[in-house]
Amino acid sequence: MKNYFGYTDKICVVTGATSGMGKATVEILVDLGAKVYALDLNPCTVEGITKFIKCNLAKKEEIDEAFKIIPEHIDCFFGVAGLSGAKTDYRTTFDCNYTANMYITLNYLKNRMNKGGAIVYCTSTAGLEWKKFKKEQNKVVHAKTWEEVQELTKKLAASAPATFAYMYSKRCTSQFACEQSVEFAKLGIRINNVLPASTDTGMKQEFQDMVGSEEGLIAQAGLAGRLANPEEMAYPMVFLNSEMASFVSGLDMVVDYTDTCLKTLGLKKNLEAVSATNPIICALAKKMITKSANNTKALNPGKNNEK
Repeated sequence: MKNYFGYTDKICVVTGATSGMGKATVEILVDLGAKVYALDLNPCTVEGITKFIKCNLAKKEEIDEAFKIIPEHIDCFFGVAGLSGAKTDYRTTFDCNYTANMYITLNYLKNRMNKGGAIVYCTSTAGLEWKKFKKEQNKVVHAKTWEEVQELTKKLAASAPATFAYMYSKRCTSQFACEQSVEFAKLGIRINNVLPASTDTGMKQEFQDMVGSEEGLIAQAGLAGRLANPEEMAYPMVFLNSEMASFVSGLDMVVDYTDTCLKTLGLKKNLEAVSATNPIICALAKKMITKSANNTKALNPGKNNEK
């Protein structure tokens, strides 16, 4: 059988490689014969990877150290690492989800990839409204350095709820990918996005707590009637960076089993069509989240003392 995917001996870098969609991506790439460099805070236990590199994607200096180990030539990059904001602060969430991808792309991938290289970011359906709120993202997306991004998001990091960093970072990533796909196309390098719906990963409980129930989370997976599994998001990412998709670049591949179609057709309310930076909305959201957390503590007093 012909090797249609073309991953044999290719140097692939995967972030968030330890669990969920990242781990599923690594497993598929290893099966396809790729040389995988797996980045994460916790060890990647997938057999057959070329190297695991411990790296906190929210820290610029750790990214720099990681890329001293990664080969000078890279064929494919999979930016899968992500945080919901439920257990991390705004700064950490935003930098892991957006700033790391921006920094790696402009400072390493642009210099280490040749014609035929491919990049895919795992964003989210939470990033779908980036075109509507483009003015909110422009300055951040057009920033060229880690420090500049942090300066531009400093006020948000101090005032907005950390979960809003998730939506804002995904919108920034979607816009960044669109704009950079044009620039990288001049070098013969492709850039695409995969936008997952609700998926059964290690962050399931965090997202479930945000929407209130498992049923609410499933409702964000279109008409599937269930959550997606990690492999169902890894497959599209592996496809987009393969030779099978050699003429595909600048694509937002929505993987949500018709959820977006339902919203487009007016059959479902689009709850994500709100500003991610408006001070009033951010303040109200933060107040509601605090109130909800206090109510949870009041209902579960014994749980508050658990360690």
